[in-house]
Amino acid sequence: MTNVVLLIPAAGFSGRMRGTDKLMQPVAGEPLLRRQARIALATGAQVIVTLPPIAGPRGDALAGLAVTLLPIPDTAEGMAASLRRGIAALPATASGVLILLADLPEIDTQDLTAMIAAFEADPTRILRAETAAGQPGHPVLFPRATFADFAGLQGDAGAKAILTAHKDLLTPFTLAGEKAITDLDTPEDWAAWRAKTEV
Repeated sequence: MTNVVLLIPAAGFSGRMRGTDKLMQPVAGEPLLRRQARIALATGAQVIVTLPPIAGPRGDALAGLAVTLLPIPDTAEGMAASLRRGIAALPATASGVLILLADLPEIDTQDLTAMIAAFEADPTRILRAETAAGQPGHPVLFPRATFADFAGLQGDAGAKAILTAHKDLLTPFTLAGEKAITDLDTPEDWAAWRAKTEV
């Protein structure tokens, strides 16, 4: 059992989807959010999922999965609210947190397990996934030494400030192809991805 916890921020509004919820889009027959939680659980790690104050269909999509649901009352602020509250909810035993964005449909359990294993070999580093061509993306695994920094995050910029402040700890972790940057934010993104993958 690893001491790394997976955090899936899923409290945002999918504003660029023009009325539909990207996290409820079907991927291989199940909602994307459920898929992400399922592949995270398959690592054997604890999984925390942040959700809007009224979870609605997203909460329903996670029914029956052994994840910790964390409603975010100030979700309108942006990604920072999920990250602040998610890190604050980590157990005292957590050696690191692997932040898995909910809209990365090509990441799989093998990717997450490999990142956790690499981190546990040296739990002082920040591991950031990158493409085979070297373009940085997600997920990102942060060590306990950085947890306090999350309390100061604001707005919708995610953890960029923490990556900048601790660039000496930053270690790239290569994933196959473009998995690390395939995030689908618009209906056009989804249509293009489905045409390419036939999923």
